[in-house]
Amino acid sequence: MAAENASLVTEFILSGLTDRPGLQLPLFFLFLGFYLVTVVGNLGMITLIGLNSHLHIPMYFFLFNLSFIDLSFSTTVTPKMLRTFVSKRNIISYAGCVTQFFFFCFFVFSESFILSAMAYDRYVAICKPLLYTVTMSPQMCLSLLLGVYGMGTWGAVSHIGHIMFLTFCADNLINHYMCDIIPFLELACNSSYVNLLVVFFIVAVGIGLPIVTIFISYGFILSSILHISSMEGRSKAFSTCSSHIMAVSLFFGSGAFMYLKPPSVLPLGQGKVSSLFYTIVVPMLNPLIYSLRNKDVKLALKKSLDRITFVWKRKTRD
Repeated sequence: MAAENASLVTEFILSGLTDRPGLQLPLFFLFLGFYLVTVVGNLGMITLIGLNSHLHIPMYFFLFNLSFIDLSFSTTVTPKMLRTFVSKRNIISYAGCVTQFFFFCFFVFSESFILSAMAYDRYVAICKPLLYTVTMSPQMCLSLLLGVYGMGTWGAVSHIGHIMFLTFCADNLINHYMCDIIPFLELACNSSYVNLLVVFFIVAVGIGLPIVTIFISYGFILSSILHISSMEGRSKAFSTCSSHIMAVSLFFGSGAFMYLKPPSVLPLGQGKVSSLFYTIVVPMLNPLIYSLRNKDVKLALKKSLDRITFVWKRKTRD
């Protein structure tokens, strides 16, 4: 019955970020610039880690996957959003909307858990340095990665399964620049308080479990750092975690602000503006955070540039 009712609406219209004509073109070029930086930054990080053997360690294995997730996450949302700035009528099919939402959920949940896996890696590196190689073995890293993408799949399937029980009877205007669960609930004919509780539960698991893991990991890390006698040792330990702490704060802070508040506290019009932060800005900032604050990445970048320069000079001589 739900599937039959859902078929009454075969397409949706995305309202976009703003309906002010004077802002459409400037916002298009602004977010196009953001997207290009995101693509270049994350592809650059993936390439650097792949080509430099001294970065083939667990920390950069997870960073490689974080960059892949960020790139895919941004690509799921941004191109469609850019189209809303230059098209008069932004139509997306029901199947297309559900597909975008599936991958959106998959990469959001995957990013949550890859950040928690990175926190565990830092915990082992600082609290159990002598056992680091044994604990963070290739088999362990692969198991953690399977868990990351497994939870991403669980989050996406759970949300999609929830949508399958919603019916859309008449109104098909989504007050957003992408297909998301809160606009779906606003359009559904049979949406109720129970639906909001289901969404809250799924999101709480996707955000809550990684946050608990991260807090526990950093609790042990802080305890270990405070037992280090030298200031130089403490500073070095803190520096290995600073980039990750910034990435965690940006992602979970903006995500919790959007989804862990009832719609009455955060109206959807404001919510779609705040969601820009974790869908557009965070994937762009992560490679910058890890490259500007990481000596190993800077060294790998320098070696790669020197290699390219050497090859180019050799070709010009020939």
